[in-house]
Order: sequence, then C-alpha cells, then structure tokens
Amino acid sequence: MSFYLISQVLVGIAILFDILSFQFKDRKRIVQCLFVSGTLISTHFFLLGHQTAGFLMLVATLRYLTSVFTTSPRAMALFIGLALMATALTFEGMLSVLSCVGTTFHTAGAFSKNDKRLRILMIIGTLFWIPHNYLASSPVAVAMELLFLSSNLVGYYRHYLKGRNLFRWNFSG
Repeated sequence: MSFYLISQVLVGIAILFDILSFQFKDRKRIVQCLFVSGTLISTHFFLLGHQTAGFLMLVATLRYLTSVFTTSPRAMALFIGLALMATALTFEGMLSVLSCVGTTFHTAGAFSKNDKRLRILMIIGTLFWIPHNYLASSPVAVAMELLFLSSNLVGYYRHYLKGRNLFRWNFSG
C-alpha cells in the first residue's frame, strides 16, 4: 500500500471523529474528538510530504489536549506562537499561509470559554483549510473539511438556532 493511500485512509478515519465532535455540546468532548482527529491528520500530511501542515496538526493535537484543561489566553498565545514558528521553519508558500491562518482561527476557537464562539472560529478556520487541502492534492482531506464544516453548522443549528423563527416576516403596517 502506498503512502498516499495510507494517508487517505487515515483522513477517512479522522472524518469520523470530526463529524462526531460537533454533535456534542460539551466543549471538552468536542476537543477530545478533535485531538484524535488531529493526530491522524498530522500523520496524513507527513505521509504526503507537507511538513508545515504536518507540524501544525501536531501543534493542534497538543493544543486540543491542553484546551480540555484550560482556556487561558496565555496558553492560546503559546500555541499561536508555536504555529507561527512551525510555519516559519517549514515555509512552503501559499500552502503554509493557508494552513497557518486556519490554525490560528482554530487555536482561538479551542481556547474559547464557550462552545458557540468555538464553533464560529472553527468555521472560519475551516474555510482556510479547504483550499489548503485542495492545493495539497488530498481529495479525502477536502471532503473531511467539508464534512467537518457541515457537522459544525448542523451542531450550531441544533444548539443555537433550532426552534427560532429565523425568517420572521412582519406584514402589519
């Protein structure tokens, strides 16, 4: 089996954890799932030869594990600093820029004190990882990010929008 095929299988397994993550309301359960997923995704990027993304996902796994125990702004700053350092040391052009920006939003989300803000920042970060994974030639990773985004949006709807009249029309004069 080739490294490419193994990398795609690992991302396929990570998809399951990503989908599961945003169906929880408890932020600790969300980040625990993301920790497992990040470990698999990091390995995937290293197998594809994308060092920046691989190291950023390693930093992300440590970030998710840490954010289970703290939402400290200092911890957030530490992980943003680590992401910037990893990006600078392994710079690969536009791929590095996209993954670093996406990681920065994900880091801010992981250290948010409430799940609503976490979800919004994860949505924004994911919008940078989708083109990254396309440019990195990983179709399963693109699908993973699209599913992650969809799952996050479904979770957001279930926990914050369901039952609200979003399209209230007032026809009275």
